[in-house]
Amino acid sequence: MPVLITILIVVPLAELFVIIQVGSLIGAIPTIALLLLFSISGGWLVRREGRAAWSRLNVAISAGKVPARETADGVLVVVAGALLLTPGFLTDACGILLLLPAVRKVVRVFGLRRIVGGGWPGFVVVGASTAGSAWSGRNSHKGENTAVPPQRSYDVDGVAVDVDPPTLDR
Repeated sequence: MPVLITILIVVPLAELFVIIQVGSLIGAIPTIALLLLFSISGGWLVRREGRAAWSRLNVAISAGKVPARETADGVLVVVAGALLLTPGFLTDACGILLLLPAVRKVVRVFGLRRIVGGGWPGFVVVGASTAGSAWSGRNSHKGENTAVPPQRSYDVDGVAVDVDPPTLDR
């Protein structure tokens, strides 16, 4: 938690510092125009990359694959969009970097290693070992042997419920 608080305090202060420095070099109006230009062009880039990530996600789902990489790319494009819409040169630079496929791959691989390897305390991956079999069971063709056992019916509280057939003797 202290890291998050530090980030929430340090990033805006660093952004203000950089904006003031750029403003003192080129003037206030050109600085504001440059920030607007970055936001508008960043929005266009996010839209383009978001569409490409969405189409890759649909192709992976249609092929019956688990769309883990495509989902991670989509999340990173959304994060890039948020960074680009935040006023400031540092967040714009990070957002533009996240829109590059090579940078997204590095961030995705590093993040996956941290999450699966337990590198981030408090972040738990549950059910990852059964996700593949559940996905293949859902998308398997008739006649194929699936590893997913038949499911029981559960009520809202998660308790198994046996349904009795209606009788006329009551």
